[in-house]
Amino acid sequence: MQPAPAPAPAPAPSKVFDKPWRNTPWNGRDQLLEHLREYVPRNPDIEHVRILLDGPVGAGKSSFINSINNVFQNKITMKAQVDSANADRSYTIKYKTHKIENRTTESYYPFVFNDVMGFEEKSGKGVHEDDLIKALTGHVKEGHKFNPSHSLTEGDLGYNKSPSPSDRTHCLVSLIPADKIALMDDEVIKKMRAIRVVASELGIPQMVILTRVDMACPLVKEQLRAMYLSKYIKEKVRHFLELNRVVIFQCSILQLFLTGTCMPLSLQLIF
Repeated sequence: MQPAPAPAPAPAPSKVFDKPWRNTPWNGRDQLLEHLREYVPRNPDIEHVRILLDGPVGAGKSSFINSINNVFQNKITMKAQVDSANADRSYTIKYKTHKIENRTTESYYPFVFNDVMGFEEKSGKGVHEDDLIKALTGHVKEGHKFNPSHSLTEGDLGYNKSPSPSDRTHCLVSLIPADKIALMDDEVIKKMRAIRVVASELGIPQMVILTRVDMACPLVKEQLRAMYLSKYIKEKVRHFLELNRVVIFQCSILQLFLTGTCMPLSLQLIF
């Protein structure tokens, strides 16, 4: 009598959900851009809304600014300089305001982005926590060179003693590389939490954007629209939210394109 055949191995669990775990208006780009182009700050004392970007080294803060500018200019630009060859240290060392040109009016849109030195785990490296807090309140002058070892103090050349309403930060956006969440140092997470607490106390709206999702998940690398079907990406989001105590509606996902001579359709769609 022959032995019974071995049972067939169970199929591998699916890497995707049947339905997206977040609804995304992929076709709403034109309407969103129209709203942004028509935007005017409600407060007449505010010349422009200031959006401060923070995050660990290599998160893609400068690339994010370039991506935003690409969409508004409808072409590849390099407004903020990036250095992909040295992703382990911050390429940005000065406090710089990036404006988005409105080619129709030959002026600028009423929102600006400030890129800062990235967070690093080692003491004496990366942006100083106190300097970012001063940037939230508008006390950092344009062009100030960050010193990781010593925070900006009143009386320094880079200290803005009397910030105007436009000098202050109106929105804090934290960029996090999705492929490096598990490797993030506790000290970096602690610094980011501290900044978010101060921003909350000041009533500053906050947003978290996970970048480099294509590097974290091969499925998303093949098809950007699969990001909200990917179980792996959802787990990364959940992990980060728990680490940083962020609620889900404050978190978005983005793929950054660092090179190329034309703007991919997927980049246009995600905005």
